[in-house]
Amino acid sequence: MLENESSDGHEAEEYVGLADFVAEGDEQLSFSVGDKLKVYDRSSDIWWWAELQGHFGYVPSSYLHQRDEDEKDAWQDEEYFGNYGTLRLHLEMLSDKPRTEAYRQVILSNSAALRGKVVMDLGCGTGVISLFCARLAQPAAVYAVEASSMAEHTEELVRQNGCEGVVTVFRDRAENLTLPGKVDVIVSEWMGNCLLFEYMVESVLLARDRWLKEGGMMWPSSACLTVVPCQAFSDYRQKMEFWEKPYGLDFSYLQITHWKQTLFMLDAPVTVEEGDIIVGSICLQRNPVWRRHLSITFSWNINSTEVSRVQTKCFPMWR
Repeated sequence: MLENESSDGHEAEEYVGLADFVAEGDEQLSFSVGDKLKVYDRSSDIWWWAELQGHFGYVPSSYLHQRDEDEKDAWQDEEYFGNYGTLRLHLEMLSDKPRTEAYRQVILSNSAALRGKVVMDLGCGTGVISLFCARLAQPAAVYAVEASSMAEHTEELVRQNGCEGVVTVFRDRAENLTLPGKVDVIVSEWMGNCLLFEYMVESVLLARDRWLKEGGMMWPSSACLTVVPCQAFSDYRQKMEFWEKPYGLDFSYLQITHWKQTLFMLDAPVTVEEGDIIVGSICLQRNPVWRRHLSITFSWNINSTEVSRVQTKCFPMWR
């Protein structure tokens, strides 16, 4: 087979990299997120023969996407807001007492700063934060903004809790939102898995630029991401070792569909001794096609008495 022809004689098709891939051996081809590759052979469901800048090799098909120039839903809004229109996710979030109680305590302890102010609760969901503001802080008005169908239920919850004189529900996206005027405070629970997953932070920043008054407040106003090495042998056995030889079959390819949460498991446990120093970096990259998704690449080195080398692992995060 010629390098510029597919196995069936068709011309190569262009795909874009969804995440970084580091080749293991001369037959594989390394590429980065956003790279445009020419794929010549897709006869295997798992590994395709591709070219990048004159270099050829096998690449994992699940790391590639064929961009459609007519794609209009890179944000997957129908799926995204559809999920938040069901009670399942809201039950999960409201059941997270440390999260919800943290917002209640912040509003309670800063009630004087909110008194007589106009507050926007962006992505309000069931409106719990809006209700906290209305009941604990005596604001002039609360604009509860929710793009999903949950907004219909939020309006009823506002009435049932006697806050309809203060809280107004707006069913709209931040990008299309029209309000009576600018606000003094924007409060939002925008953090996703690994902080940035779903990228709601962009909607919050857009709302800030359009609707926050000069000198207004953002809650929260900053965030940090902390990485800690840990032991998770039980999870490793369930989610990694299981796929190696179930029923005598090789399912190791599926060891990569488990990275939505914030526990990132390596291909194999890494042993460290007391006194070892772990040095590394973490890089978060937005998916070049699906705008709410991302990939996370860890690079690390363990400085010990033995010869050490930098290791790298990429974790694609998508639904």
